[in-house]
Amino acid sequence: MIKVFSGVWPLMLGILLIMLGNGMHFTLIGLRGGIEGFSAAELAIVTSAYFLGFLSGARITPVMIRSVGHVRVFAALGSFMSAGLIAFPILTEPWAWTILRILIGFCMSGIYVAAESWLNNAATNETRGKVLSAYMIAQTLGIIGAQGLLTLGDAATSVLFICASILVSVSFAPILLSATPVPAAEVARAMPLRKLFTESPLGTVGIFLLGSVYATQSGMGAVFGSQIGMTASQIALFVAMLFAGALLMQYPIGWLSDRMDRRKLIFGASVVGMSFCALGWLTGGGVYFLMISAFFAGGVTTPLYALFLAYTNDSLSSEDMPAASGGLVFTFGLGAILGPLVTGWAMQVFGPFAFWLVLSATFAAIAIYALYRMTQRASTPTTETESYLGVLPTSSPVAVEAAAVWSAELAESERDEAADLAARA
Repeated sequence: MIKVFSGVWPLMLGILLIMLGNGMHFTLIGLRGGIEGFSAAELAIVTSAYFLGFLSGARITPVMIRSVGHVRVFAALGSFMSAGLIAFPILTEPWAWTILRILIGFCMSGIYVAAESWLNNAATNETRGKVLSAYMIAQTLGIIGAQGLLTLGDAATSVLFICASILVSVSFAPILLSATPVPAAEVARAMPLRKLFTESPLGTVGIFLLGSVYATQSGMGAVFGSQIGMTASQIALFVAMLFAGALLMQYPIGWLSDRMDRRKLIFGASVVGMSFCALGWLTGGGVYFLMISAFFAGGVTTPLYALFLAYTNDSLSSEDMPAASGGLVFTFGLGAILGPLVTGWAMQVFGPFAFWLVLSATFAAIAIYALYRMTQRASTPTTETESYLGVLPTSSPVAVEAAAVWSAELAESERDEAADLAARA
């Protein structure tokens, strides 16, 4: 294990620091927006702007890297992101925050593409699964740790935004000082949505709806907490619970994914999400129940993302997987742009607890559609499915493609071993 991570630990450290800074800024938007008197609808637009920038960066950054290289792109995007974080408390207007969020989303997407290209290049076929899993853990721990840092300062001042900027700036040192040249980022052209839907209707519709869920949780969770009068510490804990649940529930769901019909697991996880979101609405603001709801609702969201990727790959040839991965990332991004807008409008019209109603309804839509698809197509035997690998919704197409290829190779290797054992018996 030590040998596996000896060459990639600087990247892991850098990603951890980036996620500390980015995680702080996500929650700070809700906290400071509430202090400035921004409405839920205004903050929803600000939230969606990040995912618009993120989706754009996933498409444009590989072209930039091919033109000038990983190091220059990484350093430039890091500088813009650090400057953008400092600008938030200076330009406290919704329109300015919207522009800054597009910029930061674009920069983060590009940073992911560059970092994940380095990471993928540093891993071998034998170590890629462990390296990608460690990378996902580092990201999640960074987001959770960021919520703890928020309790050390006052969101009404510039201090926390400056701290987030410093963390992002410092994070580039271990990455850039250790990074070795890699080939220009090659991201497969995304599969057209019509073809993607034809190949996997559930994967396409499900991941679109899940994009809405993820963006609403991560972007509007702090807005919800601020509007119902939670303290800054309670809001930080609330957001941390969303991601702590994802960290702890990823592995049992992944274990089940390789042993049962994935559509049934998608249905079950969606029902869990729907139920706990309904609990968050019904309890009417009890902090204890809100934390439980956040843990389980957030806990099934990230595993569902990996489930949809794995389920879609089950029906594809290995040659189509990279293009399908790009199509799924794009579809997820579209849902992430739309979700906060719908939620913000609902919170503006029906009150802050519409946050839970929209989430519960979206989970219900995923569950119903999964149930419907079970009647339309026979299940794939578990012996013929690809291996599950926990991929975060924040990953760029580079990591998603690498995970798809790795899972296909691992599944093929396991099938070959099983055939050899059967032949010997």
